[in-house]
Amino acid sequence: MNHSVRCYVGMGANLGDMQASLAQAARTLAHAPGIAGLRLSPFYRSAPVDAGGPDYINAVAVFDTVLAPRAVLALLQETENAHGRERPYRNAPRTLDLDLLLYGDEKIDTPDLTVPHPRMHQRAFVLRPLADLAPCLRLQQGSLHELLDACSDQLIEPMPEYGNDPQAS
Repeated sequence: MNHSVRCYVGMGANLGDMQASLAQAARTLAHAPGIAGLRLSPFYRSAPVDAGGPDYINAVAVFDTVLAPRAVLALLQETENAHGRERPYRNAPRTLDLDLLLYGDEKIDTPDLTVPHPRMHQRAFVLRPLADLAPCLRLQQGSLHELLDACSDQLIEPMPEYGNDPQAS
């Protein structure tokens, strides 16, 4: 019997119509078999971390799934590819970036998947939208609020509402 697992996915884009790409990716995930109850955080603008290029628009999605971690990863990569994601070099600008942040309480460390995401606790553009969805969530490194305080030098600004209801078709 499959049981449902709560997943958090970091979403970002800094090429093309970024807000539309994030909203469409959320709709794709919300309607995918094996995924239920997807909610999307507000959108935020942030400067690239460890990379150049234009500012990013970021969000976090949360959903329950009966899919295995590798199946979630495959769905995220298929969705990225459908949005024209290219990987010419590490941290290249991108039309869509989807990262599996948390898969329940599982710890996964394989060459193609590390969960919890190894750098999310250092990135305001992940922590701020994550706190919007799950303010009481604690990561191994501390509470979201403590971790956000440690990232206070990273500028992140809320975007105007965009109608980012992933359940809408």
